[in-house]
Amino acid sequence: MPCLYISTNLNLDEVDTGPIFSETTKAVASIIGKPENFVMVILKGSVAISFNGNKDPAAYAEVVSMGGINREVKRKLIATLGTILENMLSIPRTRFFLKVYDTTAGLKISKI
Repeated sequence: MPCLYISTNLNLDEVDTGPIFSETTKAVASIIGKPENFVMVILKGSVAISFNGNKDPAAYAEVVSMGGINREVKRKLIATLGTILENMLSIPRTRFFLKVYDTTAGLKISKI
């Protein structure tokens, strides 16, 4: 079950977040190759974030998944989620940081 956790310093109280949840869910599901009904998205606003020494609009996100993560998937996630946040929340892609974690990565070590 992939989980996308987005934190932003923007106040989201007056923002219609429905389209953000919908678009990010579709993006994560299609890029990682998991069904949409397995994707969890958490969106938290009004988080104290400073990026490049200022508090202009910015976002930090984490994707945690059990499998389905490789170098190409990471690139696609960064580009696609960055574009969604830029289009829907006006957060520049240059002020978006994404951490991607595959919970099964350590399990591929063979035992001798």
